[in-house]
Amino acid sequence: MGTIKHSVELPATPEKVFEVAGDPNSFEKWLTLHVKWKGDIPSEIKQGTQMTEVVSMLNMPNTITWTVDEYDVPRNLRISGTGMAGVKIAIDLSVEPKGEGSLFSLSTDFEGQMIVGALGKAIEKQGQGELEKSVANLTALLA
Repeated sequence: MGTIKHSVELPATPEKVFEVAGDPNSFEKWLTLHVKWKGDIPSEIKQGTQMTEVVSMLNMPNTITWTVDEYDVPRNLRISGTGMAGVKIAIDLSVEPKGEGSLFSLSTDFEGQMIVGALGKAIEKQGQGELEKSVANLTALLA
């Protein structure tokens, strides 16, 4: 299993950060792995909610049906799902108060027979860069 993570201090309240980062309707504005949603995003997000998204890593699209594992406004959103070839992925975003702003953390866990060895290392390397770009995009949105 691979894990990538990135954290940043933001000059916005946890509520404001989560309002943007924790809203699947905003993923296209900041999350670089996001390609598109398949179907509608449910109007209410809660534990157990499912939604299907197309993501891309190494220019390879993968359709994942996400299940919301945790949804604790304004602290945490964790989604997990299984894509093509049995690739399992989980995305966890958390927000906590830090000084007059927030500490935002984004992590991704992934596993599957397809993503071992050299391919797994390539995904980790690109994934770390994508997480850092995503967090930079979020920072710009909140500025």
